Amino acid sequence: MIEDLSAPTVYIVDDEASVCRCLARMVRQARLEARTFSSAEEFLAARPAPWPHAACLILDLQMPGLGGLELQQALASDLAPCPVIFISGNGDIPSTVQAMRQGAVTFLTKPFDDQDLLKAVRDAIETHRTLIESTSQVQLLRRQIDSLTEREREVMAWVISGALNKQIADELGIAEQTVKVHRGRVMEKMHVVSVAQLVRISVAAGFEAALKQGV
Repeated sequence: MIEDLSAPTVYIVDDEASVCRCLARMVRQARLEARTFSSAEEFLAARPAPWPHAACLILDLQMPGLGGLELQQALASDLAPCPVIFISGNGDIPSTVQAMRQGAVTFLTKPFDDQDLLKAVRDAIETHRTLIESTSQVQLLRRQIDSLTEREREVMAWVISGALNKQIADELGIAEQTVKVHRGRVMEKMHVVSVAQLVRISVAAGFEAALKQGV
């Protein structure tokens, strides 16, 4: 089981125990957490979901059972997919191209320079940290939107479109004062003080799609 979920962690998946030990030692010497797994299946069973902290995965391309490319595909559906660094002793060009198209950070052929690997690891961890933060923010915004009543969401959609209170009242068949009340509640629940802020966070949360459907 994966125990320490508080620090950035480098997960290492390779069916060769000696490779796992060598890479883990290198990672720890760089003052990073390291966890090793002998198969893709073992890693999938133990990985945290959703990812609570920044991480990256050093992954062997060819392994018995589930291969590196298949594991990369399985991780792609995660909320904030863990960046993958591929290593291989005999990586072919098609596999390299596929790995990169699927979003791999880099593809290193054994033997590789330790510093190249560590740089890729640090870059991947920083990328994942940013991704987790932005994903968490989007989730928060969507929870705020979910807290709105149906009428408040309708008003919010019109406000984002630039409509004035009187126009919104005419479109929804309600009093202008009622629109003002709903508008105030929207601003309060969404924790914004201006329409510009409301527009920005609505776009970030994907509410513009609801806007197109509702208006």
